[in-house]
Amino acid sequence: MNRPMTRPLLDIALEGPIATLTMNRPGKRNAMCDGLLAEIEAFFATPPKGLRAIILTGTEGHFCSGLDLSEHVQRDAEGTMRHSRNWHRVMDMVQFSGVPVVSALFGAVIGGGLELATATHVRVAEPSTRFQLPEGRRGIFVGGGATVRVGRILGADRMCEMMLTGRSYSAEEGLRLGLAHYLVGEGEALAEARRLAERIAENAQLSNFMMIQALSRIDDMPRQDGLFAESLCAAVSQTSLDAEEGLRAFLEKRSPKFR
Repeated sequence: MNRPMTRPLLDIALEGPIATLTMNRPGKRNAMCDGLLAEIEAFFATPPKGLRAIILTGTEGHFCSGLDLSEHVQRDAEGTMRHSRNWHRVMDMVQFSGVPVVSALFGAVIGGGLELATATHVRVAEPSTRFQLPEGRRGIFVGGGATVRVGRILGADRMCEMMLTGRSYSAEEGLRLGLAHYLVGEGEALAEARRLAERIAENAQLSNFMMIQALSRIDDMPRQDGLFAESLCAAVSQTSLDAEEGLRAFLEKRSPKFR
């Protein structure tokens, strides 16, 4: 019997050293279900060889509206904790895969969508973008990493107010607060994300890897530990073949050609 073809929940397009990942649940405003989370996990677990940057975005006017509550199942405390820890694991894969991730944001960036966005390294927002953590208004609590990732951007005080009131931040407010790094015109986020991804892809892979792996961890460390970790990163990167090429290119007044 022929069965209807179903599209993947995560569309993957490869163009040179850059992959574009498009969450594909348009009727759900790209709400996060276990299937979509599993496809994100599968990509970051084994990214294509030669990949130097990733673009993450949504479809039909929305980035991601958070956990799909229609698929929510009642779990006991242990099941809920395991589900939350799985989200943490996948969000860590996005943040620490070693490949820079640029997100193109528009429409809903809500709940788990905001947790996913803040796991990316560069965030580009359109005017339609709305940032929100509505869990408190639904009698639940964030579970995908917002207390760490969003909390470090906003601070605990502002995040507490955001969750208590359910307030929504506009793209302009999100830019001012650090939820977005760039604000572009309507319909321009993907093109700007592509431009930034191409620029990032030109960097030495080791330098990009160091920035992704080290900076947020150093932020966790006491001052002296952080400074020591910085020295280790400097020692590894500045004695690499890429560093030799970067210095040579500077002296020869040309663009470097990193491995």
